[in-house]
Amino acid sequence: MDVKERIKELTEILTKYDYHYHVLDEPLVDDATYDSLLAELKKLEKENPGLVLAHSPTKRVGGKVLAGFKAVQHGTPMLSLGNAFNSSDLEDFAIRAKKKTSQPLTYVAELKIDGLAVTLTYENGMLVRGATRGDGQTGEDITENLKKIKSIPLKLTQPVNIEVRGEVYMPKLAFDKLNEQRKQEEKPQFANPRNAAAGTLRQLDTSIVAKRNLSIFFYSIANSDEFGSTHSENLSALKELGFRVNPNYKKLSSIEEVYAYCNDWQQKRENLPYEIDGVVIKIDSLSIQRELGYTAKSPRWAIAYKFPAQRSFSKLLDVTFTVGRTGAITPTAILEPVQLAGSTVSRASLHNEDYIEQKDIRIGDTVVVQKAGDIIPEIVEVIKEKRSGNEQKVKMPKTCPACEKEAVRLPKEAALRCINPKCDAQIKERIIHFASRGAMDIEGLGPAVVNQLHQSNLINDVADLYTIDIGDLTKLERFGEKSAQNLVEAVENSKKQPLSRLLFGLGIRFVGQKAARLIAEHFQNLDKIVESNHEQLEEIPEIGEKIAVSVNDFFSQKQALELVDRLKKIGVNTKQPKTEVVQSELSGKNVVLTGSLNQLSRKEAKEKIQQLGGTVTGSVSKKTDIIIAGENAGSKLEKGKELGVKIESENYLVKIINS
Repeated sequence: MDVKERIKELTEILTKYDYHYHVLDEPLVDDATYDSLLAELKKLEKENPGLVLAHSPTKRVGGKVLAGFKAVQHGTPMLSLGNAFNSSDLEDFAIRAKKKTSQPLTYVAELKIDGLAVTLTYENGMLVRGATRGDGQTGEDITENLKKIKSIPLKLTQPVNIEVRGEVYMPKLAFDKLNEQRKQEEKPQFANPRNAAAGTLRQLDTSIVAKRNLSIFFYSIANSDEFGSTHSENLSALKELGFRVNPNYKKLSSIEEVYAYCNDWQQKRENLPYEIDGVVIKIDSLSIQRELGYTAKSPRWAIAYKFPAQRSFSKLLDVTFTVGRTGAITPTAILEPVQLAGSTVSRASLHNEDYIEQKDIRIGDTVVVQKAGDIIPEIVEVIKEKRSGNEQKVKMPKTCPACEKEAVRLPKEAALRCINPKCDAQIKERIIHFASRGAMDIEGLGPAVVNQLHQSNLINDVADLYTIDIGDLTKLERFGEKSAQNLVEAVENSKKQPLSRLLFGLGIRFVGQKAARLIAEHFQNLDKIVESNHEQLEEIPEIGEKIAVSVNDFFSQKQALELVDRLKKIGVNTKQPKTEVVQSELSGKNVVLTGSLNQLSRKEAKEKIQQLGGTVTGSVSKKTDIIIAGENAGSKLEKGKELGVKIESENYLVKIINS
């Protein structure tokens, strides 16, 4: 056998052994045999580098240092799920679904792995890209790091084009081993397996990822219609293609069975070799999923049942106060450290004055601490029987803890607030938010650097960032020529960010990333947003009164207008790229989608119609020009017929798209 054939044979044999060991948990050979074959393959590849195959198992060992992570736009958004916390929430989920479809419902329940969501793209069965979830629309390219996870196939069993979603996690044993090693090396320990997994995937040295024994479970296919008509069929397809699917999923015929499944795994979760924080429930039929569609944030056909928060006892040692970017003064409990849901907790939010008074929380109290949704620590109860009489009531500050100006409680608000616009704490928090990854994404401008620049009087608002030069930075501690140049370049590059990121970065109350994108895409120019009234803002789908009023209030302030003017003069982009519109027979037409589409998702259909110059509306009226009717179209179709609206099939739309 020549060298080329031997390399191919060894690659296939070791790939098979990896699959059985890391995916099926069924080792076919002992470690010595595997290591011997791997050593032979390494030797042959070193001597014949031109013969190395793309899916060689040697690519999972060793590593290289990456320059950084590039942004990746998700073809299909990675949405978050709505939450259920009890049987009533699950019943409400089922009732809402049944109101929107006449088809019988069956469900698939899956364990909710406490890890990091990723998406992987395969072309002709070969892994070409892997990315983090990010903000759901845009993630980071971490392909090289994902290749180091042995339970991720580099080559599938079939040469298909597929995009799959999975949850990367660190097994409990691997987590304990890693923290023990870090303890011996006198390095900070990770708080929990999820943080360890997330930190590992963002390592620029891929050899670190290879050593940390991460694993993955795959749970969905983005282009799902091509692999079955149900979610459970998709899970079977994933297994056949060589993906590792959690074996504990179950197809269920009623919401009562779903609740029983959730209760069962709540009791058994501690026996698993990995952390879970709940159960994900999905309606099995893909056609019903399309029929139900999505809200602004999550699918209507899926929900996450969150296990009751784990609780523990601690002692309240003190209360401190911090000031956020909007001036809200938040009390924080300082606790005796306690282990809770896999991490050490020593601080907990006390929310506001009303929360403290309602629970009668006092310094020195023995308290019950829980993690809300297994994430945010909070005090839920005071054990008053353990009071000694020496406990002290929490005194809310009369002045801002940062600037010492008067602290006030505005009408209809629970939060105590500093209303001094020149408060140092607010200024720094606003700048930190402006530079954050979801906003202007200025790499290297973290809290410590912002604090240093502010203390040196180099920045007092976000516009000042664009006036800093390399000479300013090299005068500061820990800033060399190279690091100063990198920061100045990062700030300069942020000028090109789209309007949606700038709008989010300005820190307008209630305006998150999604709302900022919707507003920016609607107006496409910052001046138009500034000039708009709240009625015009409310015309944007998914933008409600609270957001609209907040945007108007923000841009009615002289200080905000002056800041916008400075940013424009500096050269910061204030426009949103316009989606290219193609002239077609849909141009200028009002289109209504109804029923189940088989060739396009509802979101894809809407985007395509908009690109073709049409406007998609949610209801049928005299202004409706065309109804695209899929399977099981209901009242909208009937109303359209009554009004004499033109009725077309999905094939009509597909034909226009492909023409």
